[in-house]
Amino acid sequence: MIRERLARVPGALSIAQGGVLVPLKNIHLPVDGDSRMHTVDLSRPNAAEVNLLLPHALRNRLEDYLAGIRHHAKLVAAGVVIPHRLIMDGPPGTGKTQTARSIAGQLDLPLLTVRCDTLISSLLGQTSRNLRRVFEYAQEFPCVLFLDELDAMATARGSERDVGELQRVVISLLQNIDALPVDTILVAATNHGQLLDYAIWRRFSYRLSMPLPDSQLRQILWKHFLGEYLPEIIDLEDIARRSEGLSGATIEQVCQDAKRTAVLKGETVVDETELFRRLGLTLAFEQPKAVGSTDGEIRWLRAWYPKLFTHRVLAAAYGISQRQVRNAIEGEQHGDTGDKQSQ
Repeated sequence: MIRERLARVPGALSIAQGGVLVPLKNIHLPVDGDSRMHTVDLSRPNAAEVNLLLPHALRNRLEDYLAGIRHHAKLVAAGVVIPHRLIMDGPPGTGKTQTARSIAGQLDLPLLTVRCDTLISSLLGQTSRNLRRVFEYAQEFPCVLFLDELDAMATARGSERDVGELQRVVISLLQNIDALPVDTILVAATNHGQLLDYAIWRRFSYRLSMPLPDSQLRQILWKHFLGEYLPEIIDLEDIARRSEGLSGATIEQVCQDAKRTAVLKGETVVDETELFRRLGLTLAFEQPKAVGSTDGEIRWLRAWYPKLFTHRVLAAAYGISQRQVRNAIEGEQHGDTGDKQSQ
């Protein structure tokens, strides 16, 4: 078995750690047989650098999963070990990738992220061969194998758009998962859990449903992402209420944009009006609303949060007169669709 493992990584520098051979360099990564491009990305997340903010129930579930890995030998001796496989599903931006990075960081293991763009080949049978190489490589040394965007290669069989090659890929994926030793750490994520083949779900012992953040978590996210740029007086309950439906990633982006504006203006904290302005425009784009002009933005912000975005505040925010703000708002009443630019 030792010779077989060594034969798989010829020329790789390695050292013995805890009786396991661990490659020292990112070499000999599996590649697509056609393009010769790597089918996985190898990284080493640092637990201290991964900011994972999840609801309490999800954190408990994740800790349960990590405890099973950390106490693997004890569970094996008791005959109650289960495969270290975790699948996450939920909307984009809810922390699935960050969770995978956090798992690798907390376990102090490298993260192997499968690249679907190179893994999935147009050549008949090549995708299945790529899958086999990736799963074999993941058994070379202790690591976390992360299958992101799992629905790209595990769509339910029997659908109207199903083709023979897609069926073979799903079957190959199932076989490779089944062939993994129970101590191999496999993490998967999908934005479209309803599209996955039912047999895929059965292969994962742990499941995490990643919802959009609730009001309490949104308050934590705003405070965390603003950091030292958080204004001393800001109603976190208000901004959390008005950001309902947004993902953690979107909230982070709004905070980053507001902080960049503060830095460019030489300010030490973000301006509350600017923060709400960016939040309001983000919500408009998410819906989406027609705010392709300054007049359109002014009308939307006024309708979205009239208590904050008074004529005076809007005039200051856009560097125009209150009369121009009034004309922009009244323009909609006179049939203006918001396509013209404010003077």
